Amino acid sequence: MSPDTGTVSPATAPAPAPARDAGDVAAVLDNPVWSALTGPARGFAETGPAGLAARYVGDASPFAALADPEDPAAWADLAALAGPGAPVWVTGLLTPPEGWTTVASIAGVQLDGRAVRPEAAPEAVRLGPADVPEMLELVALTRPGPFLDRTVELGTYLGIRHEGRLVAMAGERMRPQGWSEISAVCTHPDHRGQGLAGRLIRAVAAAVTARGDHPFLHAAADNTPAIALYESMGFTLRRNPLFLGLRTPEEQV
Repeated sequence: MSPDTGTVSPATAPAPAPARDAGDVAAVLDNPVWSALTGPARGFAETGPAGLAARYVGDASPFAALADPEDPAAWADLAALAGPGAPVWVTGLLTPPEGWTTVASIAGVQLDGRAVRPEAAPEAVRLGPADVPEMLELVALTRPGPFLDRTVELGTYLGIRHEGRLVAMAGERMRPQGWSEISAVCTHPDHRGQGLAGRLIRAVAAAVTARGDHPFLHAAADNTPAIALYESMGFTLRRNPLFLGLRTPEEQV
């Protein structure tokens, strides 16, 4: 993730709506993709034949999840869902069974945003399907993480334009029960140092808390500028998950 690390101007935050019960935090945030795909994001889910694995439809997000990452039957269900020799991305503290190939392993951080002050950004505009080509260009330039053609449909995405050009954005990706992941935080290199990322994060957090949910986010563990920005805003480290790019077994029973 490559955020703008400029200073965020203090302002009075609007009072958020009363938060709904986020459920057991460990159960929800330890397995956020599963909670999302079996809850608020079920409309974007494809499920395995045994109902023990699920993944986002391919043009929304590359992530998949297991009901119980320690259950071999759940891994078998994910393999059946994806097909032989297929790529999948999962997150958490996972040990793939024999026959699975690890293609990529990224150390990450998961940050709890309940202490972040939500604040509307009057200059921000709501982004939608018509903005996807510009959003994809900005993502390709800044590499904040996975963003596909329908990712914008997963939640509220906000952007800031300069002379009509999209120069910064942030939005929601994983939405486990009672929570929402702030994602795709990025700023064009020519416009960093202006506090745009911070304003957009607070604005997305305002949308999240307005419906009674809690914000959280993920970042690569080695992205120290991003983590420093998030911690300065009130995010706190909760967990150190892995982001694993896997390939399913070539032969399946």
